[in-house]
Amino acid sequence: MSRIGKNPISIPAGVTVDVNNNMVTVKGKLGQLSQNYEDVTVKVEEGQITVERSSDYKDQRAKHGLYRALINNMIVGVSEGFTKELELVGVGYRASNQGQKLDLALGFSHNIILDVAPEVKVETISEKGKNPIVKLTSYDKQLLGAVSAKIRSFRKPEPYKGKGVKFVGEVLRRKAGKSA
Repeated sequence: MSRIGKNPISIPAGVTVDVNNNMVTVKGKLGQLSQNYEDVTVKVEEGQITVERSSDYKDQRAKHGLYRALINNMIVGVSEGFTKELELVGVGYRASNQGQKLDLALGFSHNIILDVAPEVKVETISEKGKNPIVKLTSYDKQLLGAVSAKIRSFRKPEPYKGKGVKFVGEVLRRKAGKSA
């Protein structure tokens, strides 16, 4: 058995879960998410969700843990939400936002303007003497990861000085420079 797949998911108060036609729909105070599934059965009973598989084929074993994790992320998302913080490390690197438009100055000849999806809330924090921080919050973990990866891809951290866009708390592998 999959160690992750066999764990039941408890449904918190204020969250409703509907299962029909290979589709799980989760509604909560922050929003609504839905996910298709196949090769597994999802049962909702007594405030818990269980994901079961019918056989031990390799693809069914893989999907067992996958769909359990996806459903759990949906429930946590609509009840609590997810947050990612990106730090801009470098001289002259700046970030500002007007609503859902994120304006990044990352050392190029032009500023990068990114229209962020409406499900993701953007906040920029700029304090004197500290690196600018872009704070992203959403109820959709998948979309949040995609948006933060897109922002990071504009200027990935380089291994010599550590300049670039990195996640807060991310440990970079640093290299020694030229030995003179």
